[in-house]
Amino acid sequence: MEKKYVLAVDQSTQGTKAILFDANGDLVCRTDLPHRQLINEKGWVSHDLSEIYSNTIQVVKNLVEKAGIQKEEIACLGISNQRETSAAWSRNTGEPLAPAIVWQCSRASEICERIKTNVMIDPDREQKKNGGVAEIIRQKTGMHLSPYFPAAKFAWLQENVEEVKQAKRDNDLCLGTIDTWLLFKLTKGQVYATDYSNASRTQLFNIHDLKWDKEICTWFGINADMLPEVCDSSMQYGTTDFEGYFQTPIPICGVIGDSQGALFGQGCIEKGMVKATYGTGSSVMMNAGTEPIMSDLGLVTSLAWGLDGKVTYVLEGNINYTGAVITWLKDDMGLITSPGETQEMADQANKNDTTYLVPAFSGLGAPYWKSDAKAIIYGMSRTTGKKEVVKAALESIAYQITDIVEMMKAEDGMTVKELCVDGGPTRNQYLMKFQSDILGTTVSLPRCEESSAFGAGLMAGLSCGIYKMESIFEVKNRNQFIPSMSAQERDQKYSGWKNAVEKVLV
Repeated sequence: MEKKYVLAVDQSTQGTKAILFDANGDLVCRTDLPHRQLINEKGWVSHDLSEIYSNTIQVVKNLVEKAGIQKEEIACLGISNQRETSAAWSRNTGEPLAPAIVWQCSRASEICERIKTNVMIDPDREQKKNGGVAEIIRQKTGMHLSPYFPAAKFAWLQENVEEVKQAKRDNDLCLGTIDTWLLFKLTKGQVYATDYSNASRTQLFNIHDLKWDKEICTWFGINADMLPEVCDSSMQYGTTDFEGYFQTPIPICGVIGDSQGALFGQGCIEKGMVKATYGTGSSVMMNAGTEPIMSDLGLVTSLAWGLDGKVTYVLEGNINYTGAVITWLKDDMGLITSPGETQEMADQANKNDTTYLVPAFSGLGAPYWKSDAKAIIYGMSRTTGKKEVVKAALESIAYQITDIVEMMKAEDGMTVKELCVDGGPTRNQYLMKFQSDILGTTVSLPRCEESSAFGAGLMAGLSCGIYKMESIFEVKNRNQFIPSMSAQERDQKYSGWKNAVEKVLV
């Protein structure tokens, strides 16, 4: 039977999607399942690894049945994943040793502070004069020392969970991001690996030497030899039968972090191209080419992907709360009953209202990197009401994206002519128009809404020969939003935002 479909699994913060693409790269069918967000009284955010894996199997079964295809028609599988969420499990049993620590969770803040202040380095070492151990970590990994990344999360698991401590003593400990967890489970423990994009987000991977950095691992109390093998994003990782659902196993041919997957899926394959993924949080990413750009302005440098033994670098800024702000409006504040209401409410709100929401619910990420910042609603008047707060929440997403794009322009000295966007919140026309206006740049929506999954599918399809690099990005059917706000109004609004942010940075 002809192999004419590519299967992609996109395991994200809120749920798991299975998506089917045809030989032309067009989306054929999609299914998804949510998973629980485990939040305790301290605000720690966790996920149940077994639930995520079970949902992955079920969502693929649902997809095949919904699409009405034969399993034998699927050529390969690609995986994209929420990146910094950190997992620990037993190598022998394949069972989780603790709930996964979600990327949003800052419970490991004290570990970062301890490493920053207590680790001793050679006084003659150049970085001693310019930021100490934190600067060494930044120079090697491209990232500011932060509990956002898995290094501190892995350390927290090792220090606070008895089952993890024991597994480490028994040489039975697996540590990884969600891609590694899924690879291990899908291949019945035969593959313990990750790709360059995910490895580069751990704060344990040297992005210059392209290997786990033993010095940094030692500082976090992690045995580098226990970490997964790092591979190209497009290659055969192993095979899976989805717990016996497929009679003949299919190859897993692509693995990539969701944000890098979106960059690839958007066709941002040339240096200087920029995309923003609007998910629970957001990643704003610029293709930096074959050499790393080390930012001094609050951005991070990581790897986009590995292809044919060569890596591509990115410049990136991450935001903790974007789509999650809309969830907060609905679930916590009760201001809306569904995300779709926000567009009409923002349109009806007082255009002259000066309310700003700074959604620092779990600190601020790039470019501020203040993990103890608290959220505020600032600038309200007596006439500020529900609609104005909803408008401020939507606009906070666009302001945060603009912060990062402006930093990228300053860092690289390039003009950003187009911002390629993807993710659920991009369906909100008010948000997209405001994003274009406040950035003063065309905002472009992609051919395929599921950019992260599309990127993973492309990686897999390239590896197994379904797709060709020279043709797959040729067709670009995009909807565009063109800026129309005056420069004076833009400057006034953006200055008001920066003033509001200053209030949470003190």
